[in-house]
Amino acid sequence: MPTSNVLPLHVTTAAGAELPEPQASLALAASGQWPLGELMSKAGTWQAAGRADLAALLYETWIDKTETPHQALALFNWGTLLGTLNQHARAEAVYRRAIGLKPDFAQAQLNLAHQLEHQGKSDEALAQWRAVFEGVAQLDCVGADPLDLQLHALNNSARLLEQLKRYDEAEALMHRSLLLKPTQGDVIQHWVHIRQKQCEWPVHQPFGEVTENALWVHTSLLAMLSASDNPAMQLLTAQRFVHEKVQKPAGKPFHRLHGPARREGRIRIGYASGDLCMHAVGLLTAELYELHDKSRFELFAFDWGREDGTPLRARLKRNFEHWHSLHGVPDDEAAKRIAQAGIDVLVDLQGLTNGARPNILVNRPAPVQVSYLGLPATSAVPGVDWMLADRYVMQPEYLRYCTERPLYLNTCYQVSDRQREMGAPPTRAQYQLPEGAFVFASFNNNHKYSEEMVACWMRVLHQVPGSVLWLLADNRWAEANLRAAAQAHGVAPERLIFAPRVLPADYLARFALADLVLDTFPYNAGTTASDCLWAGAPILTLSGQSYISRMCGSLLTAVGLPDLITTSLADYERLAVQIGRNPARAASYKRYLAEHGRSSKLFDVPAIVREIERVFERLATQARAGLPMNPDA
Repeated sequence: MPTSNVLPLHVTTAAGAELPEPQASLALAASGQWPLGELMSKAGTWQAAGRADLAALLYETWIDKTETPHQALALFNWGTLLGTLNQHARAEAVYRRAIGLKPDFAQAQLNLAHQLEHQGKSDEALAQWRAVFEGVAQLDCVGADPLDLQLHALNNSARLLEQLKRYDEAEALMHRSLLLKPTQGDVIQHWVHIRQKQCEWPVHQPFGEVTENALWVHTSLLAMLSASDNPAMQLLTAQRFVHEKVQKPAGKPFHRLHGPARREGRIRIGYASGDLCMHAVGLLTAELYELHDKSRFELFAFDWGREDGTPLRARLKRNFEHWHSLHGVPDDEAAKRIAQAGIDVLVDLQGLTNGARPNILVNRPAPVQVSYLGLPATSAVPGVDWMLADRYVMQPEYLRYCTERPLYLNTCYQVSDRQREMGAPPTRAQYQLPEGAFVFASFNNNHKYSEEMVACWMRVLHQVPGSVLWLLADNRWAEANLRAAAQAHGVAPERLIFAPRVLPADYLARFALADLVLDTFPYNAGTTASDCLWAGAPILTLSGQSYISRMCGSLLTAVGLPDLITTSLADYERLAVQIGRNPARAASYKRYLAEHGRSSKLFDVPAIVREIERVFERLATQARAGLPMNPDA
């Protein structure tokens, strides 16, 4: 949903235009006689030349010295420039001056809300946007369509409310926005996913003029991975996003245009991500970087993530020889920097997940570009030619739906971290779990809980008397809807017990209290399954057609428990009931994991890293020699 300003700022010239001597223009601005149109043109020229600071000074000078009925418009443009310079408090003050002169100035009210949001004043921003979408009929929209401004206010309010996890309010505003204009694909995308987060079923519920087809067409890739195991649907969703949002490849690949003429020495591997922090990707890959053979490989991080201040972030930074921050760097410039670093293999750890920067990849800053971990599905992004996998997650039948080619590892596809800290052993009473009950558990994010899988879980509880289902407490609306689903299936709602989010070490430790973990489908557990098996808890999974619906099955195969893999919902239900009625069987799986789990292939991280290095080295060597790339050659 949009976050940009509404009015055009200035009459602009081509980017890179020569910046004239500013003193004469500043003198004109101070004269009190300069026409506003000429001021806007000159400020636009300076802004296009990359000097928004001078353009802002020009407006400040003009406003201070000029008596004009158009001062509110000049203040608006000045405020917008200050916002682009991240001077949000000053921008707020300037917008308030504009509104003081013209209280019905709709665009100034909209942009004021953005500046309030930037300063963390969320409630004030929401109130300001509400004033616009509730009172737009009484406002002056200064040549704009009032509906466009109303939608801007509604959609930005919904976006911020979703970020604040006020999901019910966000959903209601999206619903209202779509009733006004049902063709807003970006709003439909958020509406679908926020319903998934709340376990609001059916998720794809048509209303007004929003059809079921429109809901599916505009479902995001992340949401589609939870909604459908059909790999063709996943591919089409990725392709639509690329078509609408990703720039087209243009000209010569950056690795040839800006890279070294000759590549020698150690092979340079670059890992690109906004999730090198306290995030599933950061948690899984920490030991990967430590175990790379630094005598053969030179490691680069290309990071646009947050400085979260965690020990994990510090650990990740320590294990790269080169750490490049791309935060705030335009995509083309970021791709140029990667190319100039002479990267042989660029590993995209983001895919099309939140914060992705696919426009870096389409410029091809490295001769070998590989997708890994962040998106366990095809991204359809031009320039991403390979995907790390094993033969379980990427079956031959799946390849026709995947734009990337597989780089098969002979081990498991998933690297993990053997240095995960375990908290103190918890008690059942600590988590309100009844003594003596068989504890089924699922700690996946709530948006992975499909209506069909939850119905299956309720049938399992119904057939295993006295059992309970231990779930992640993510939000109160999901909790209410899950309890309602239990009630509808004849299961007492109190048999659902919700676990709060805790620190990673305590989260790992509480797996010991689960008798059997129940995987989600079609969006399998990935990091959660690894944590579960590392902590010694068995997990039952359902493997489907797609990469993401086969992740947990890959892990179970590598850990030595393939008999916990099912391939139909009926078999999944049947096996869950059998194990629930026979606690000794669950205990035997736990004994196996305690005795053999951590020594299994799944947690032989050095072997997995050597496999990754094997395929990277082969492709990089072929690329350096100008040969066709074949990982099996």
